[in-house]
Amino acid sequence: MSACCNGGCSASTPQVSPRYRRALWIALVINAVMFVVEIFGGMRSGSVSLLADAVDFAGDAANYGLSLAVLSMGLLWRARAALVKGFTMGAYGLFVLGKTLWAALAGVPPEAITMGVIGLVALAANVSVAFMLYAYRDGDANMRSVWLCSRNDAIVNVAIVLAAVGVFGTGSAWPDLLVAAIVAGLALSAAASVVRQARGEIDQELVAAGVTR
Repeated sequence: MSACCNGGCSASTPQVSPRYRRALWIALVINAVMFVVEIFGGMRSGSVSLLADAVDFAGDAANYGLSLAVLSMGLLWRARAALVKGFTMGAYGLFVLGKTLWAALAGVPPEAITMGVIGLVALAANVSVAFMLYAYRDGDANMRSVWLCSRNDAIVNVAIVLAAVGVFGTGSAWPDLLVAAIVAGLALSAAASVVRQARGEIDQELVAAGVTR
């Protein structure tokens, strides 16, 4: 018999949708596979934006795993998990900014064809994940962080494909570097949004429990 049958569930403990849990598992597998694909593609092509996106795929896979781990827990634990993910997204954004600055000093353009093909594969993967998670975009901070990750990734992959066209047409590294900078900006913006909502939910739950910070 579940804890809810004995009155052990609070209003903040969710009834987990099997469809949402299945979507998270599929998203985790897709992101893990694409991490490997983009690492090899980024190293082969020399694309900073592909390497940055590969790191993002790895982070997203870990975040989906974390979301699955706390899915049946109360709002406080889900908000804490979202807070961890928010800080992780922020750290990723700072990493990409540093990588972009380093690549700008080197000034070597990536190989456009490989960059574009891998970008299209990644776009297809991220659009499929975003489509699966779209219905859950207005949930708590944990659900919102999952949706923001998938949405931002799809936007980034469109930009990577356009950057590959730009690199091919100009022979310059700057389209690739510009997209990498956009990736960093999206990560930092999403991180701020998730951290703000997660902190609000944590404060709300602590106040409800009579705990002062």
